Amino acid sequence: MALIAEEEIAYMEASWLGLLETEFEKPYMRKLEAFLGEEKRSGAVVYPPFPLVFNAFCQTPFEKVSVVIIGQDPYHGPGQAHGLSFSVPKGVPAPPSLVNIYKELKSDLGLAIPSHGCLLHWAKQGVLLLNATLTVRAGEARSHHGQGWEVFTDRVVQLLCERKEPLVFLLWGKSALDKFQHFGASKHHCVLTSPHPSPLSAHAGFFGCRHFSKTNDFLQKLGKSPIDWSVP
Repeated sequence: MALIAEEEIAYMEASWLGLLETEFEKPYMRKLEAFLGEEKRSGAVVYPPFPLVFNAFCQTPFEKVSVVIIGQDPYHGPGQAHGLSFSVPKGVPAPPSLVNIYKELKSDLGLAIPSHGCLLHWAKQGVLLLNATLTVRAGEARSHHGQGWEVFTDRVVQLLCERKEPLVFLLWGKSALDKFQHFGASKHHCVLTSPHPSPLSAHAGFFGCRHFSKTNDFLQKLGKSPIDWSVP
């Protein structure tokens, strides 16, 4: 195998691995491995680092997922991507989309703007921070689009849509909506949509969407604990 080696799959949490293990033997995944292997041989820098490709699945076990946020692909700047959509490691400046997410958090819930961009606290509570494409070439957004990751993450979304326990899907932007809508998820899920938080579109409806309070309202009506949306 090229970049998706057995030791890398081992970084995936057990409940997800049990559901997704057969995906790694399918033809589309073999083609993806070949593509990633060629990227490596060519000297291309690929983000996130190999052990963090499946980080979202490590931090949020399948049975613990209560909220799903779908991004497009990892950040493509140095040190930014760590396998959680919209999140960056501590010490890395928050990218513009995340800055706007924080602005909406403050407007919606009155939370102070966080001092860092790591959303691990959300993931640990059951917020699956999933990108449609799990790798990217340095400096080139969407450079790994169409190579097979979307098929893999389609399967992830399908498994989540089939869950009997209601979930909240936060779909920010057209790519997230397109990712979700063809599964025809049961009406018992809560699906909240808005423009992407990017500076190019946030003022078209992301600001003021109040998705964070709406998510907690839905969870509490189900008798579940609300998400602590702070970023300590």
